Amino acid sequence: MRVLIDYRPALRQRSGVGEYTHQLVKALLGTFPKAVLELTVFSSSWKDRLDIEQTDLAGVTAIDSRVPVRLLNMAWHRLGWPSAEGLTGCSFAVTHSLHPLILPSRAAAQIITIHDLDFLSHPERTHAEIRRDYPPLVRDHAHRADRILVPSQFTAGEVTRQLGVAAEKISVCSPGAPNWMPRAAPPTDGYVLFLGTLEPRKNVGALLDAYERLSLRRYPLPRLVLAGKATDESRLWLERIARPPLDGAVRHIGYVEPASRRELYEGARLLVQPSFEEGFGLPVLEAMTVGVPVVAANRGALPEVVADAGMLVDPDKADEVAAGIDRMLTDEAYAATCAAKGVERARHYQWGTTARRVYEAYQLAVEHRQCASA
Repeated sequence: MRVLIDYRPALRQRSGVGEYTHQLVKALLGTFPKAVLELTVFSSSWKDRLDIEQTDLAGVTAIDSRVPVRLLNMAWHRLGWPSAEGLTGCSFAVTHSLHPLILPSRAAAQIITIHDLDFLSHPERTHAEIRRDYPPLVRDHAHRADRILVPSQFTAGEVTRQLGVAAEKISVCSPGAPNWMPRAAPPTDGYVLFLGTLEPRKNVGALLDAYERLSLRRYPLPRLVLAGKATDESRLWLERIARPPLDGAVRHIGYVEPASRRELYEGARLLVQPSFEEGFGLPVLEAMTVGVPVVAANRGALPEVVADAGMLVDPDKADEVAAGIDRMLTDEAYAATCAAKGVERARHYQWGTTARRVYEAYQLAVEHRQCASA
């Protein structure tokens, strides 16, 4: 089976979708021989080049096009052109888009991945092409796709509820945990960690509210480390942490490369993920793998991922977020129990399982395409 995967989300700084894309390709390569699954990854950018020799994706075929991303997206999303065949000069059984809009093809089965539908419920939290294209086009593309992949049962339910897609058309393909050993012991002088792009959906404002309240009533308080790419919307948050009472108590370190993330988690007392909505929540799984206790929002897919291995809080209530952080810092027995449960829970998420589920989805998509064409 020849499959074309849109690798562009992983071309530059790999956030959640980019990391999922890269690790999925890696897992498919490691699970299926080329005689069974022949993978081609596609990239397109005016200035950024895909260099497979600099990745750990040995065995994959790469097609790197010097077409501006915005121009290609506009043509694909609005015109359904150029086709995968016309752009690459190759034929495929499947084209796989790692975002909610189709990678067009003349003959291949077409798969999309919908990580979440927050852009549909709250377009004000998005910008640029996501705000322009996703809300008006996602329903049509979801119904035209031969198969839809999602990372969680939560997102599967949202796709059915908001887009009217039959549950039978959806495959849940959750990400796997990284191949990391749990740390021997928590650090005595570690920090509180938030990891994610500093965007409205991540609810960083409520986290800062919570930390400000803790800083005024609890001493000493570990530093809060914000690890993630800054955005235009994060300007007020960054200005805020430069002023009292948060100056010195909160530090923004920017985007962290994948190779450095394990070390970042190992130095944390706990991870806080107060997002309004997550389609999965990869930092939570990564933290649990290492043995870092988690305080997470009781929204979206986070309760599905965390279950009883961490504390769930209302992201709209800064006092509740603060109380969760405070308990995880002060109740060592509770934090240790959460960490141990997190390690055990993370073992249920394996990239090999993900790869097999994705391959099964490819087969179902091809069958659907053949039936529709008959």
